[in-house]
Amino acid sequence: MMSSLDLRGRTLDVRFLRQALPRAEFDVTAALEQVRPICEDVEHRGAAALRELGERFDGVRPTHLRVPRAVLRSALDRLDPDLRAALEESIRRARIVHADQRRTDTTTQVVPGGTVTERWVPVDRVGLYVPGGLAVYPSSVIMNVVPAQLAEVGSLAVASPPQRENVGEFAGYPNPTILAACALLGVDEVYAVGGAQAVAMFAHGFVDDDPQFGEVDGEPVVCDPVSLVTGPGNIWVVAAKRLLKGLIGIDAEAGPTEIAILADDSADPDHVAADLVSQAEHDPLAASVLVTDSEELAEGTLRALARRVPATKHAERVTEALEGTQSRIVLVDDLDAGLDVVNAYAAEHLEIQTRDAADVAARVRNAGAVFVGPHSPVSLGDYAAGSNHVLPTAGCACHSSGLSVQSFLRGIHVVDYDEPALREVARHVVTLAQSEDLPAHGEAVTARFGDEVPR
Repeated sequence: MMSSLDLRGRTLDVRFLRQALPRAEFDVTAALEQVRPICEDVEHRGAAALRELGERFDGVRPTHLRVPRAVLRSALDRLDPDLRAALEESIRRARIVHADQRRTDTTTQVVPGGTVTERWVPVDRVGLYVPGGLAVYPSSVIMNVVPAQLAEVGSLAVASPPQRENVGEFAGYPNPTILAACALLGVDEVYAVGGAQAVAMFAHGFVDDDPQFGEVDGEPVVCDPVSLVTGPGNIWVVAAKRLLKGLIGIDAEAGPTEIAILADDSADPDHVAADLVSQAEHDPLAASVLVTDSEELAEGTLRALARRVPATKHAERVTEALEGTQSRIVLVDDLDAGLDVVNAYAAEHLEIQTRDAADVAARVRNAGAVFVGPHSPVSLGDYAAGSNHVLPTAGCACHSSGLSVQSFLRGIHVVDYDEPALREVARHVVTLAQSEDLPAHGEAVTARFGDEVPR
């Protein structure tokens, strides 16, 4: 089911571990040239290109690119009551956690009469992408929208692929559960656009001049360009983000999902197996990695997988993921070595199932999110812990963070010096400018003092 990687007795430096640890094959560079013409088509032909690309890639030609408000309301009205309650609780908990992330402006008095203030300003407009391929992700609506709203972003739009299975009033639109989640959050600018073309739509904007379908809710459909695009997606979405980065900001180049579990012989092998399966069901490229110093746990986990995998709904997908080169059981000498491994791997999701799990978790430096102890599975974070599930993958957790309120804010330094404060430091500015052979920099200061260096 899963292959093993035995690192016992090895010197585990970072260079060796980065070469030895498994990763999914996810060649964004190769995908770039395939998404380039898609993005250029959207830039030049706008709404017409988006309709044609929806038919080509999603198997359905959207009637209206923007989802009418009545369709959003209907999706919410028809939502199963238990699912609505679950979504509302997920929203409530996410708001509690993300509300504490809001930054406050800070003013520092450097010298009398001289201050620097760091202002935190939300981006003007964001595009939030919600995937709709192998699974439906209303939870991703929550994870994108809640921090953007709490950052006080002035304008936000959601895009998700139209679903060919939809019928009736939802035909040509995203999954109704995604639409209902948008309605619950008060988001009424939703587009039936997926894939690379959605990223291009957000980057370039469009005006729909179709005489029959270019008007929704009594108004022309106009999608203004955004400043930032966030949200996970497939390799084509990631490639479009890379291609258009600079024109737009992006949260990350998210690859296939991954879970790493650091466990000792106190862990329950059935729990470990269940958690490995939970991530493997996302995608055949999903990575499930167990790092342990216990052969007994490794063997018990394999036995539990042999029971669980055939019984799970997406057994074929799970099997492909667990047998892929990206998934392994990694054997180490002890927990110290295990920490070296998981810190080098920098997993999107890292579970700690050991004795003194909180103490072990405190030693983790690199992870998108850490789940501590036997009762904090990754699935909790996916839906209802209050944390965000849009997290860095492919080892990027060693330098990047998951989505948060901070993702939608920019720090702006405001410099405010009066004349005496500038006079006091002027000679240092002039000296530094001359040392860099940029004399005009110094002259911009001395011009305020009769072209003389103040003493």
